[in-house]
Amino acid sequence: MIRYLAPSRVASIAIAAIFLAGCTTFSKDGGFNAVSTTASERLGKDALFVKTDEDRDAAFKRTQELLSKPLSMDDAVQVALLNNRGLQASYGELGISEAYLVQAGRLPNPAFTFSRTHWSDGFGISRTFSMGVLAVLTLPLATRMESRRFEQTKLETANAMLATAADARKAYVNAVAAEQAALYAAQVKDSAEAGAELALRMRQAGNFSKLDYAREQAFYAESAAQLAKARQQSVMAREKLTRTMGLWGSGTQYRLPERLPDLPKDRPQLNDLESFAMQNRLDIQAAKLKTQSVATSLGLSKATRFINALDVGYLDNFETDKGHERGYEISVEIPIFDWGSAKVARAESIYMQSANRLAQTAIDARSEVRESYSGYVTSYDVAKHYRDEVVPIRKTISDEMLLRYNGMLASVFELLADSRDQVAAVNGYIDALKDYWLAETDLQQSLGGRLPPLAMSQAPGAPHGATSAPAMQAQPAAAQVSPLPAPATQPVSPTNSEGK
Repeated sequence: MIRYLAPSRVASIAIAAIFLAGCTTFSKDGGFNAVSTTASERLGKDALFVKTDEDRDAAFKRTQELLSKPLSMDDAVQVALLNNRGLQASYGELGISEAYLVQAGRLPNPAFTFSRTHWSDGFGISRTFSMGVLAVLTLPLATRMESRRFEQTKLETANAMLATAADARKAYVNAVAAEQAALYAAQVKDSAEAGAELALRMRQAGNFSKLDYAREQAFYAESAAQLAKARQQSVMAREKLTRTMGLWGSGTQYRLPERLPDLPKDRPQLNDLESFAMQNRLDIQAAKLKTQSVATSLGLSKATRFINALDVGYLDNFETDKGHERGYEISVEIPIFDWGSAKVARAESIYMQSANRLAQTAIDARSEVRESYSGYVTSYDVAKHYRDEVVPIRKTISDEMLLRYNGMLASVFELLADSRDQVAAVNGYIDALKDYWLAETDLQQSLGGRLPPLAMSQAPGAPHGATSAPAMQAQPAAAQVSPLPAPATQPVSPTNSEGK
C-alpha cells in the first residue's frame, strides 16, 4: 500500500536519493592499482596502463633503456609488461567493470509524459512524472554485487598480467637456448668440415678407407643440416619472444646473451606448496568472488520473483471543463501466469554451476602444483647431473684422447669419434638447462606467480602434498669445469693417421 506523502517528506526522500546516487563515482586509478601492486610484490616489476601520450613516452624510454644492453630474463618480463598489446587490451576490462559498478550505484532516470487531447467542446492536458521504485530499493544490493564483480575483474586482470610475465620468461628461455644451440651447431659444423677435409686428404694419400671417408663426409653433411635447422629454430624462438614483448620496428634488434643463466648451486627446499597456492593464486580468489556474487544474485532473484515492475508517478491533468486534476498512480505487474519459479530455478542452477567450477579450479590448482613441482625437481637434478657429471666426464675423455693422439697412442678415428660423442653431451646439457628454467616458470605460475618466501620454503622435509621426483644418484664432480666445451678441431697430419 502506497500512501500520499507530504511535500516536505517527498523532498527529503529526493535529497537522500540524490546523495545515494552521488556515492558511487569513478576511482582515480580505475582499479589498476591492484594490478601494479601485484606486479611489484610478486614479480618485482612495474606494470603500466598506457592511456596517454605521457604514458606511451615513458614506456618507450624505459623500453629503449632495457634494450640498449644484452637482454636478461627479468628485462624481457619488464618489456613485455610495458609493451604487450594483448595485456593492454585486458586492462580495458577494468574500465568496463567499473563503469557497470558506477552505473549500478546511480538512480534510474525519471520519466516524464506529456499529452494533449481534443474533443468537440474542449481539450485536455496530461502530465506524468514517474520513477521506478524497485530500482531505488534494490540499489544498495545491486551496488554490492557490481562491487564484487569489479574486485573479481581486478583479480582476473592481475592474473592475466602474471600469465603474460610467465609467457615472456618461457619465450626468453627458449630464444636464448635456441641461439646457444645454433652457435654450438656452427662450431660443430666447422669441426666436421675440418674433419671432412682431413679425411679427403688422407683418402687421396691412401691412408683412409672408403668406409671411414664416407663416415666423415656423412657427419659433415648431417652437421650442416643440423646447423640450418638450429638457425631456423633460433629465428622462430626469437620472433615468439619479440611478439610476447610487443616489439616492432627497430625494437626487434635487441641482443640476447650467448647462454642461459647458470643453474643455481642448490635447489631450495619448498614446503606446503598446495596450501600456499590456495592462498596465493588469483584465479581461485576470483572464482570465490564470482561464487559469492552469484549467491547474492540468487537472493535478489527470490526477493523480486513476484514484483517484476513497480512504478510510482505524480499526475497533473487539466481539462477545460474540469480544471486541474492532481494525484498519483501505481503500476504493478500481476503474477498470474508467471510466478517467477523459472527465474529462481535458473539462479539456483547458476549458483551450483559456479560452486562446482570453484571446486574444480581448486582441484586443478593442487594437481598443477604437484605436477609442476615434480617437473621442477626432475629438471634440476637432470641439469645438475649433466653439469657435474656428464659434461665434465666427456671433457676429460676428450682431453685424454687429445693427449693420447699427440703422444701417438690413439688414432685419428678415435679422435673424430670422440668429437661426435662430445656434441651429444653438450646439446643434452643445453636442453636440460632450458628445461629447468621452463620448469621453474611453470612452478611459479602454478603457485600464483612467485615461489614461497624463504622463511617458509627453507624448512626441512619434503613439501607437503608435492610429489618429489627421485634425485639422480651420481658422485659429485671433484671440481667445477666449464659445462660447454668446444668440439675438437685439433689439426691432424695425414702421416699420423694410425698413431705412428
